[in-house]
Parts: sequence; structure tokens; C-alpha cells
Amino acid sequence: MKKQYIIPIFVPHLGCPNDCTFCNQKTISGQIKEVTPKDVREIVEYYLKSFKNKDRYIEIAFFGGSFTGIEKGKQEALLKAAYEFIKQKKVNSIRISTRPDYIDNDKLKLLKKYKVKIIELGVQSTNDYILKKCKRNHTFEDVKKASKLIRRKGFILGHQMMVGLPESNALDEIRTAKDLAKLRPKIMRIYPVLVLRGTELEKDYLNGTYIPLSLEQAVERCKELCYFFKKKKINVIRVGLQSTDTISDFQKNEKSEVIAGPYHETFRQLVETSISYDNIVNKIKKYDVKVKEVEILTSSENVNNVIGYKRANILKLKEYYDVDAKVKEDPLIKNGDIKINITKVYTDFLDEDDNV
Repeated sequence: MKKQYIIPIFVPHLGCPNDCTFCNQKTISGQIKEVTPKDVREIVEYYLKSFKNKDRYIEIAFFGGSFTGIEKGKQEALLKAAYEFIKQKKVNSIRISTRPDYIDNDKLKLLKKYKVKIIELGVQSTNDYILKKCKRNHTFEDVKKASKLIRRKGFILGHQMMVGLPESNALDEIRTAKDLAKLRPKIMRIYPVLVLRGTELEKDYLNGTYIPLSLEQAVERCKELCYFFKKKKINVIRVGLQSTDTISDFQKNEKSEVIAGPYHETFRQLVETSISYDNIVNKIKKYDVKVKEVEILTSSENVNNVIGYKRANILKLKEYYDVDAKVKEDPLIKNGDIKINITKVYTDFLDEDDNV
């Protein structure tokens, strides 16, 4: 399998027609100045020097803002700078992210010209009331039209959604997931809402009209969404915002632009830790014995998730079930799967006591 590399190029707030209540693109991207074609070339060259694996697939990704809302001349100049690397066979493809209401035939024709492969839509929710509360200025109908058009024109469709939006609840988020699955995206990003400085949501938080999710709530909601998308064979490529100089732990870093919300530097690992714990417990419960000690086999890539962040799963198994667990790598097990071997049951310990 080829090693996949992403070259991220942030175009903060370019092309975006409004400020959503939760959004501060300059904070999210950690970048303020506008990106130029020269910047694109320099960023790509910088990343290419660091990619060591020869059998690789490289993608340039324009993140932030609404790429197809950028003035056409600027948009084409950025695409052209990126496309030069495709022509030179140094890069394999380009992806962009944009708003659902900024997609039409002409915009897609331009993207096709420069070999854009993936288009991600910032959907956030399919509930029009919630979209209006967040000042998204688009509707679910826009999402449906854009998604169908993107797929019809031969692009790979991606969606981005959020949990913890104002007046949203877990049922709203599951409904959003179900609505989006019907539109057949190939990839999905899930972001818990963080309260950022300089946003309208900051004002709502400070005056008490918005209460962010706790870290535990956000993990549980994202976990349920991951379960759902896995069943639908939709690849969840990110859970939680990327940590940057500005997106960081607000309890430890005074310069963080996050003032509240379920931030964690390894948020996805918390979600995958919780998924692994459920998987372990469900497998143990299938044994009709009082389990005392288990050996958990998994792939090398999945070991940390099985053990858990700061050994959370090992500690929980001991605390709640009095089960001692040892985790071992097994190259024959697919990534994400586990196998349980029961090494001791409660009656073994009773027998040992009898022999003393």
C-alpha cells in the first residue's frame, strides 16, 4: 500500500461570505495573511523535501475558507500553481473544501481543468433551524444539490459535520449523519464545537446562552457517529480540530484562542480508545465465565487505542470488572480488530487458594 501524504495549504476566510457564529478561520488555520501562488509553490516544495517514502501518494489540500467562493482569477492562480506539481509528477492530486452554496457547473468545470479529485463540503448540520442559528446562510437543500452535482461530475465527495452546535442535541447529530449518508460521501470529518475568541459564540458563552459540550459528552457523541459511518462504509478521516499554536489547551496555554469546549490534543485517540473499550468488553461478556485475566491481540497500529490514552482501558477493566489485561501485537490481525484470549478465570484463583 502506498504511503499517503497531505500537503495542507490554508486559505483562511478567502471566499467565505459571512462569519458563522462559531468560526474564526484565522484562528483555526493559525494563519492570517492571504496565500499567493508563490506561497503555494514554496509550501509544496518544503513538504516534498520531508517525504521519505518512495512508494507514496501525495495530495495538495486547500483548507479553510470557501475555495470555490474565491474570486475566479485568484482561485485559478492557486490551482495553476498546485497543478504544476501534478504535471511534473511530483504530486498525485488536489483536494479543496468549500461551502455547499458555492458549487455550480462552472465552478466544477474549473476544478476539473486542474485535476481536483476531492471536494469536501462544510455541511455542519442538516437541520435548517440549527444552520440558521449558526448563521451559515445555506440550507440542507443546498447540501443535497451540491453533493449530487459533485458526484455526477466525477469528483470524490466529502462532508464535514459538527457536534455541539447551538441548540443541537445528540438526536440532531444522528439525523445529520443519516441525512448525509444518503448523499453517499466517501469521506467524513467530525468536529466538536470549540468556543474561540473573537466569535459570536464567545459572546453567547460568556453571557450563558451557550453551554459547550464536556469532553466526555463530545467523545460519546463522536463515537456513536463513528460507529454509524463505519456501518455505512464511509471513511471518517478526522475527528476533532488539528492542534496548532492557537488551537491548544486553554487550561495550560494562556495564548490559546480556545476559551471553552471539549478540546483535547489527542481527541481522536480518546474516541478510538472508547470504541476499543466497548469492543473489548463486548467480547469478554460473550464468555460464560468470570474472567480474571485476558490477553488482547491487535495490530501494531491499534495497540495504543486498545491500551487507551494514559492506559485508560487497562485501568477501567481492572476498576469495573477486576480483569487484568495484557496487550500484544499480532501481524495477522487487521487494523482496528482485536482477538481476546482468556488466560485466567475466577475459578483458577479459587483452585490456587485450595492448593495453598
